[in-house]
Amino acid sequence: MEASLKLYEDSHFYHAFIVPNYAEPEALLRDTIKRLANHRNAQTNYIIILAMEASEAGHEAKAANLASYFKDSFLHFIVTSHPSDIPGESRGKGSNVAWAARTGCAELIQRGVDRRRVILTVSDSDSSISELYIKEVEKSFSQADDPYFLLFAPPIFFSRNAHEVPACVRMTDITWSAMVMSNLSNSRGIAFPCSTYSLSLVLAERVGYWDTDADSVGEDMHMMLKCFFKTDGLARCAPIYVPINLTNVQTNGYLSNMYARYVQAKRHYNGVADVSYCLRSAAGIKDLPNGKQSVLLQHDKKASLYASPHFWFDKLLMCLKVLEAHMIPCTSGWLMFAAVPLTQFILFPPHPMVAIVEPADNPILTSDFYATLWNIVKIITLFLPLPLFGTLAIYEHLHRVVDREMYHKAHTESRTWKNVLDYISLPIAAWMFMTIPSTIACIKRLYRPTDQYIVSEKFFDEDAEDV
Repeated sequence: MEASLKLYEDSHFYHAFIVPNYAEPEALLRDTIKRLANHRNAQTNYIIILAMEASEAGHEAKAANLASYFKDSFLHFIVTSHPSDIPGESRGKGSNVAWAARTGCAELIQRGVDRRRVILTVSDSDSSISELYIKEVEKSFSQADDPYFLLFAPPIFFSRNAHEVPACVRMTDITWSAMVMSNLSNSRGIAFPCSTYSLSLVLAERVGYWDTDADSVGEDMHMMLKCFFKTDGLARCAPIYVPINLTNVQTNGYLSNMYARYVQAKRHYNGVADVSYCLRSAAGIKDLPNGKQSVLLQHDKKASLYASPHFWFDKLLMCLKVLEAHMIPCTSGWLMFAAVPLTQFILFPPHPMVAIVEPADNPILTSDFYATLWNIVKIITLFLPLPLFGTLAIYEHLHRVVDREMYHKAHTESRTWKNVLDYISLPIAAWMFMTIPSTIACIKRLYRPTDQYIVSEKFFDEDAEDV
């Protein structure tokens, strides 16, 4: 790793890190920014854009403390305060990032920073971004044919406090990480960033920065979709194979920790709004200014000259990826644990007294075709989880390698084979943190497109982290 870093010591890029936060512990923000301050080019090439929310009580004092603490650590340290009363905005990470990017980048340009050399990195308040990630982004940017059409996305990783949270919380985040890792493997660059990602300021300006309406709650996926459709399919997601270490949601108390993760899951699955945005964009449908009607756009012949030659196929693939990301969570649980057992109960009751369908009317018993079809369904149901288990097995191995090689953790501090017992909690995690919150998000989307901006509580021990 050290050899890789030495190749890029004289960087000509400026890295602007947007750190959106709301009601986060000051110690957590200080730790996140301190990890960036330890990078060798921080004082000459790094800019921090600390994105505060004006609605948070005491945000001015928190921002002032952090700005004072890091006053000599970076090239620039910019604080933005996102107003809470902007008409038409849906409050959340996306609107805060949009305000911070517009305000902070305008200030950078006024200070004489060349916009073509600026790479924006959107970070969560608990993202531990390694120096190797930044250098790999620079390497990928320099080697790309057209880097101004790329979003750079790393896998995510939960290793900072994983042993201090309930097993089902730990398993939820492990499964989430594995799915993000699998998503980034798409060879056409049709993939989605999660939590932390980078893109050029040129691309952000080209597409009009981040959206702030009710369709853009899931800001990371939405920004990829927006870049893709606004560039006629030229924008792509480039994987960066350096994981970003995040913090599991942690509170005092077992049940309160479970509830905090449930609250976080509800917020995450509000990103189901991207389904309608993606389908409308793929079909060329645009909302009218009154927000009540839509029209089918005529294809722009001038824009199509620069469009990807396989734009139609990529649009189809993008729609399928979005549906996969949001429809599977809200349907798989009901199908696996409700529909199949219910069908089994109706067609093959445990006792004649509870029989709903008479044997003579049971198509599986009276028809060879339906009997064969039923057996095929049972076989598929049996083997359906195997790809997930294979992905998780790969992740388990990678988790140990990353802990050992990247974070230099002792064997006892990483996951061991004893942690295989964590998988017992997977059904609970799937229902509590995936099926139920995603179903609620889908239903609420039908009658209430906006929701209250709530963040999950995070407990952070700065002294323990320093050790």
